[in-house]
Amino acid sequence: MPSKQSSLSFSLTPILLVAPFFLWGTAMVAMKGVMPHTTPLFMAGIRLIPAGILVLIVAAIAKRPQPQSWQAWAWIGLFALIDGTLFQGFLAAGLVRTTAGLGSVMIDSQPLAVAVLSAWLFKEQIGAIGICGLVLGVLGISCIGLPVEWLSQVVTSPLTSQFDLAGLSDRGEWLMLLAALSMAVGTILIPFVTKYVDPVIATGWHMIIGGMPLAIGSFYLESNQWMAITGSDWLSIAYSTIFGSAIAYGLFFYFAAQGNLTSLSSLTFLTPVFALLFGSLFLGETLDLLQWCGVSLTLVSILLINQRDYIWSQLTGVPSISDPEKAKLL
Repeated sequence: MPSKQSSLSFSLTPILLVAPFFLWGTAMVAMKGVMPHTTPLFMAGIRLIPAGILVLIVAAIAKRPQPQSWQAWAWIGLFALIDGTLFQGFLAAGLVRTTAGLGSVMIDSQPLAVAVLSAWLFKEQIGAIGICGLVLGVLGISCIGLPVEWLSQVVTSPLTSQFDLAGLSDRGEWLMLLAALSMAVGTILIPFVTKYVDPVIATGWHMIIGGMPLAIGSFYLESNQWMAITGSDWLSIAYSTIFGSAIAYGLFFYFAAQGNLTSLSSLTFLTPVFALLFGSLFLGETLDLLQWCGVSLTLVSILLINQRDYIWSQLTGVPSISDPEKAKLL
């Protein structure tokens, strides 16, 4: 007869598996609520550095080994620059100009970029299902990020369309797409980083090191970063830092260490779902029909990319031939 403790642990596992994606989605909403009262670089830095310190404290309690070689610190530094400074910087700047829900969809399109980079760097086969996912992803992101006028021209007069590039770079969706690309490159770097350093330690240090340029940039380039921040804003920042960064990444890496990274990645689509839901409830965010079409296409594409091997095997009865080690990237 199973013990009460083991039954409780089993019942909590699905909740804990979903928790990182719930926390990331709701943290996006919390950050969006604070952005009108602060500045992007300050918000990005204050989310990263304290979270990194918390992760390192927990790692020290768990007696995880610190980096021991210059190669370890070099890879941590590169990981920090791309997955810390660039990712969080683009994310915070993009949130100023877009909604939390759409921003989350753009961020979580990164599995599409990971699939392309993996095929290029590791010769991983995308397959027919993966290609369909990539096509749907491009269509979805286009519906979200391109002006409606552009899309209407493509539909009505594809050969004579003329596009005005003025103001396109000001759209927050494109900053979010740059954040997604940064996150994708960071994901590709993880196997190289973990050759030299414990993944949890690397996570903590990359948050701290990656947050420093953001904090320095905020000090020199921004002003009145915290003058308008209210008490509820500080609670939102604390939530984004503690729950949306430290705890979410801690849970993610805990389950990843158990060999569940591929399964976890299949839950990526839940993050924008939570962001869209809570953005609507707490921030009153709404999407038009075209944006909803783009969101739907993007979520389906993420699912197809993450589960392409399983879907192909179910359709054809042929087991996947993908390298399981490479599949962990996705």
